[in-house]
Amino acid sequence: MESFRKVIKGWLGKVLLVLFLTPLALVGIEGYFSGGSKDAVKSVNGTDISQKELENVTKSFKDQYLAYVNGDETLLNLDFINNKAMDTLISRQLLLQQAEKLGISLSDQQLIQMIHQQPSFQENGVFSDEMFAKYLASIGMTNRQFLDNLRQDHALKMLSTTFTDNPLVSKVDIQQIANLQTEQRSIQLASIHLDEYKKAVKVTDAEIAAYFEKHKAQFKQPTSADVDFVVLSPANLPAVNTAPSEAELQQAYNDYAEKLKKDAQPIVKHILITAGDRTDAEAKALAVSVADKIKAGLSFDKAAAQFSEDPASKAQGGKLAVYSKGAYGDAFDQTVATAKVGQVSTPVKTKFGYHLIEVEGAVANVPAFETQKARLAEELLVAKKANAFADTVNTLNDQVVSSDALDVISQDVKGVSVQTVKGLTLASRHPVLSENATKSKIFNDDVKNGDRNVSSSIQLSNGDVVWLKVRDYHQAGEQSLNAVKPLVKAKLIEQKAYDAAKAKIQTVLNEFKTKPAAAVVKTGLSFENAGTFTRADGLLKRDLQRAAFSVAAPKAGFWSVTTASMPNELVVVAVTNVNKNVSAIPAEQVAELQKLYQQLRGQQEFDDYTRYLKAHAKIK
Repeated sequence: MESFRKVIKGWLGKVLLVLFLTPLALVGIEGYFSGGSKDAVKSVNGTDISQKELENVTKSFKDQYLAYVNGDETLLNLDFINNKAMDTLISRQLLLQQAEKLGISLSDQQLIQMIHQQPSFQENGVFSDEMFAKYLASIGMTNRQFLDNLRQDHALKMLSTTFTDNPLVSKVDIQQIANLQTEQRSIQLASIHLDEYKKAVKVTDAEIAAYFEKHKAQFKQPTSADVDFVVLSPANLPAVNTAPSEAELQQAYNDYAEKLKKDAQPIVKHILITAGDRTDAEAKALAVSVADKIKAGLSFDKAAAQFSEDPASKAQGGKLAVYSKGAYGDAFDQTVATAKVGQVSTPVKTKFGYHLIEVEGAVANVPAFETQKARLAEELLVAKKANAFADTVNTLNDQVVSSDALDVISQDVKGVSVQTVKGLTLASRHPVLSENATKSKIFNDDVKNGDRNVSSSIQLSNGDVVWLKVRDYHQAGEQSLNAVKPLVKAKLIEQKAYDAAKAKIQTVLNEFKTKPAAAVVKTGLSFENAGTFTRADGLLKRDLQRAAFSVAAPKAGFWSVTTASMPNELVVVAVTNVNKNVSAIPAEQVAELQKLYQQLRGQQEFDDYTRYLKAHAKIK
């Protein structure tokens, strides 16, 4: 049953991967849809989609697709990504609107209960306000933004799972899929080489021209370039072994200590009074009342525990686990920036309510000099080597650019030489020229318009540096008949030789349709047993597999025969037996297949529903 496991993890799994590849799958609470400017780029039934939202989702798509092309941005179809991002946002907005119409929503209390039950926010099995606050800071959200996004996320999941978790799937369908993938076909192959047939083939110029006109798309050439380049590595330079002096170490330590002090963050506490069921005036009055209690002697920590309505910080005396600028707005940030240590602010209004803010001084933990000497010495030596390499690169850069020649580098530095690559394309895999930094210098409008100057130094991902010069640039597009005439001629000769070989054995092929295999006079054919295969094992070459599984199962004693074209040969593919009575598939594998098929059907139905909503929406 290993082949069956392969199909579950293989073709059907790949189909589902493509379907579910959409980042966020229309949901996700990691800040993609929160905040941002309201400069609308699209309106969906009167609800705006902002430029910020579009930029966030586009970036998420781009990052995901970059992972599939090893970070090579030149291979991305940016128009497709932009359109996909917009389509995702439109679909999401329509589904949110539909969820609201259907009353699919959770209350704040239900959401808070869900949050408290999340293990990632718990410490020793108990919800941790500090862990939750750190998480909010890491994604740049306030408590209210998180709850609102979580509510939307849950509504979308509820709506989508209505389709994806409940599709109707026939047991007959599942059994048919299982039968197709576990079916075993015994195959015999006979090969006819085309060399002798090619000798008799004649191809005229008129035939070449006619074939070229009909199949021009086959002869398009990608953009390519012929490139000279020189790579310089730190290993090409003499070693730098100068140990740092005591004075250098002391200066490095002083800089390190100063940075720690500069980067130390103040401790920010706040007490939040929300409007909620109150009017704005009532909320402000309560905030003033709490401030008066603090002035009268009530500690800020106790006041926060008693009055603050920020569940993430009130148990910590109002202390924010991490203070991030922008989380509560400009007014909040300005108060923190101007506050005196230990002084409680007057009520500060933000979109969340009224805040009383107290700031404690930042304290930097600076380790002793002796504990840092070894690390600083190593860092200084690395920096000296990097500086020496950078100085050499700068000197060579001036020489290369002024002379517009690469060989000045090989003349000055031993062990390096000018190398050449011809026909480099965007899809080429080259250890140096396929990096994003080098591709952007080779395939750009300046080079396209005739710039053939040597580039300045280009930093590579491994720390090396390269200079390059485009010798020739070949535009993408259809090639002329003269340029591809030999290739067209070769294709025609191959096809004519194949047709001639097939015509010669056509009588034999016809006999297989009407006679048992044993009665067929296999003139000129020598069959060999290739083995027994399933669709999922992938052991046959693709063209042979496609041919073998395209014919009907033979009757007893007969062979089902077809042909396949391979380079310089015609292969006769004979299916001698089909075994559909494979041993029973284990119940757990049938269940896994059914689950995958249900996901596929459910996703298709959900996509249809989304398309229906779009068809009836006002999208501007």
